[in-house]
Amino acid sequence: MFNKKKPNAETIRNLKLIFSKKHHVLETSILSMAELSCHEPNCPPVETIITERALDGKVRNWRIAKPINEIKEIDIDSLDEEHNH
Repeated sequence: MFNKKKPNAETIRNLKLIFSKKHHVLETSILSMAELSCHEPNCPPVETIITERALDGKVRNWRIAKPINEIKEIDIDSLDEEHNH
Protein backbone atom coordinates (compact mmCIF):
# COMPACT_ATOMS: atom_id res chain seq x y z
CA MET A 1 0.00 0.00 0.00
CA PHE A 2 2.80 2.44 0.81
CA ASN A 3 5.36 1.24 -1.80
CA LYS A 4 3.45 2.91 -4.61
CA LYS A 5 5.92 4.34 -7.12
CA LYS A 6 5.43 8.04 -7.54
CA PRO A 7 5.37 9.22 -11.17
CA ASN A 8 8.71 10.67 -12.23
CA ALA A 9 8.62 14.45 -12.88
CA GLU A 10 10.60 14.02 -16.11
CA THR A 11 8.16 11.34 -17.32
CA ILE A 12 5.25 13.70 -16.67
CA ARG A 13 7.02 16.56 -18.49
CA ASN A 14 7.71 14.36 -21.52
CA LEU A 15 4.14 13.03 -21.62
CA LYS A 16 2.78 16.59 -21.42
CA LEU A 17 4.98 17.65 -24.36
CA ILE A 18 3.86 14.69 -26.49
CA PHE A 19 0.25 15.23 -25.43
CA SER A 20 0.33 18.99 -26.13
CA LYS A 21 1.59 18.48 -29.68
CA LYS A 22 -0.82 15.64 -30.48
CA HIS A 23 -3.93 17.34 -29.06
CA HIS A 24 -3.07 20.94 -29.99
CA VAL A 25 -2.95 22.30 -26.43
CA LEU A 26 -2.20 26.02 -26.41
CA GLU A 27 0.84 27.26 -24.49
CA THR A 28 -1.47 29.49 -22.45
CA SER A 29 -3.48 26.50 -21.21
CA ILE A 30 -2.74 24.68 -17.98
CA LEU A 31 -2.25 20.96 -18.52
CA SER A 32 -2.43 18.62 -15.55
CA MET A 33 -2.11 14.86 -15.11
CA ALA A 34 -3.56 13.07 -12.11
CA GLU A 35 -3.41 9.40 -11.23
CA LEU A 36 -6.57 8.15 -9.54
CA SER A 37 -7.37 4.84 -7.85
CA CYS A 38 -10.83 3.44 -8.37
CA HIS A 39 -12.58 0.90 -6.20
CA GLU A 40 -15.87 0.84 -8.12
CA PRO A 41 -17.00 -2.15 -10.22
CA ASN A 42 -16.07 -2.01 -13.95
CA CYS A 43 -13.47 0.65 -13.27
CA PRO A 44 -9.72 0.23 -13.90
CA PRO A 45 -7.76 -0.01 -10.60
CA VAL A 46 -5.67 3.04 -11.60
CA GLU A 47 -6.36 5.59 -14.30
CA THR A 48 -4.74 8.81 -15.38
CA ILE A 49 -6.88 11.88 -16.00
CA ILE A 50 -5.39 14.56 -18.25
CA THR A 51 -7.04 17.98 -18.00
CA GLU A 52 -6.53 21.09 -20.10
CA ARG A 53 -7.77 24.38 -18.66
CA ALA A 54 -7.79 27.16 -21.25
CA LEU A 55 -7.71 30.90 -20.53
CA ASP A 56 -11.28 31.24 -21.85
CA GLY A 57 -12.50 28.82 -19.17
CA LYS A 58 -12.88 25.81 -21.48
CA VAL A 59 -11.93 22.50 -19.86
CA ARG A 60 -11.05 19.34 -21.80
CA ASN A 61 -10.45 15.95 -20.16
CA TRP A 62 -8.96 12.67 -21.34
CA ARG A 63 -8.66 9.34 -19.47
CA ILE A 64 -6.10 6.57 -19.83
CA ALA A 65 -6.73 3.34 -17.92
CA LYS A 66 -3.09 3.09 -16.78
CA PRO A 67 -0.79 4.65 -14.19
CA ILE A 68 1.31 7.58 -15.48
CA ASN A 69 4.52 5.51 -15.44
CA GLU A 70 2.99 2.98 -17.87
CA ILE A 71 1.65 5.47 -20.45
CA LYS A 72 3.26 5.25 -23.89
CA GLU A 73 3.00 7.59 -26.87
CA ILE A 74 0.60 5.15 -28.58
CA ASP A 75 -1.81 5.57 -25.63
CA ILE A 76 -1.82 9.33 -26.19
CA ASP A 77 -2.26 8.92 -29.96
CA SER A 78 -5.40 6.85 -29.49
CA LEU A 79 -7.16 9.21 -27.06
CA ASP A 80 -10.48 10.88 -27.72
CA GLU A 81 -11.50 14.00 -25.86
CA GLU A 82 -14.27 13.80 -23.29
CA HIS A 83 -16.51 16.80 -23.73
CA ASN A 84 -16.69 18.60 -20.39
CA HIS A 85 -17.26 22.33 -20.68
